[in-house]
Amino acid sequence: MAGTAAARRYAKALFSLAGESSSVAAVRAELNDLERLFDEVPELREALFRPLHPVSQRRAALDSVAERLGSSTTVKQFYAFLIDQRRIVDFPAIHAEFERLADEAEGRVPARVVSATALSDEQQERLRRALNARTGRDVQLEVEVDPDLVGGLVARVGDLVFDGSIKTHLQQLRSNLMKGH
Repeated sequence: MAGTAAARRYAKALFSLAGESSSVAAVRAELNDLERLFDEVPELREALFRPLHPVSQRRAALDSVAERLGSSTTVKQFYAFLIDQRRIVDFPAIHAEFERLADEAEGRVPARVVSATALSDEQQERLRRALNARTGRDVQLEVEVDPDLVGGLVARVGDLVFDGSIKTHLQQLRSNLMKGH
């Protein structure tokens, strides 16, 4: 989910606070717990995200949930702040941006891989190692299958694109042949 500028700012602020107290991993786990709860109990998400109830009731409900989840004081205060600022609706984007910041700080980077056919675990591991060596980062693969590629694969790591698809090679060949005429 693409985050808004506000969601990025809130995530960055929380990440900074977590970094100061060396609790990035713990905060990440707490955010994951709340996201998982929102997925399991959509009624909770609706009650908190839609301003049908007064801020005080939504804040009390989220505080109760955070207490049951064992959330830290920092995270509880952050949740309350989001409710007060009417930004709890941005929680999914804030969470995603916090994850991205935490991964980046740990040297991990996502790689979106589109393959013509399903890749075996061994193939995925070889590809991951090759991308690690090429980028100097710990690449985390997100693999998707697209038969339209005909064969091969396309890997995107940040701004880098590694295109080894048959479809692209055929398009380049066609383009080169057309230039010859």
